[in-house]
Amino acid sequence: MRACARRERGALSRRTANPAPRSGQQQKDRFDAFDIVVVPFPYADRLAEKRRPALVISNRRLAPYGLVSVAMITSADNAPWSCDVTIVDLARAGLPAPSVVRTAKIACIEPARIERRAGRLDKATANPVAQKLKGYLGT
Repeated sequence: MRACARRERGALSRRTANPAPRSGQQQKDRFDAFDIVVVPFPYADRLAEKRRPALVISNRRLAPYGLVSVAMITSADNAPWSCDVTIVDLARAGLPAPSVVRTAKIACIEPARIERRAGRLDKATANPVAQKLKGYLGT
């Protein structure tokens, strides 16, 4: 059983260590804070990931390190968390259904893992998201 778990972990880390750019994506792509992107978002409780929209929360100063920080976006139908911020303008965000930014779920990923840009967060949603994130960062 342990050997199997080690093989699975090894396979996952080999697969994600240096992922190839997604179809048509260039390494020069840069993403701004509050862009909404589609990424394989990692689960917090297991070695797996799920393709989903995410909110870019880092600025371009992180790009030279080959990293982008993103916050999870999930369906508004899910059980709410106190950290959730409802996305007001779904069309601008490029989202098909009512959604929330789950500000407590943050991941740091390589830009090459971003499949595409879906849209941009509206200012009415961006302000409360920024406030919640500041509260978590202790600044």
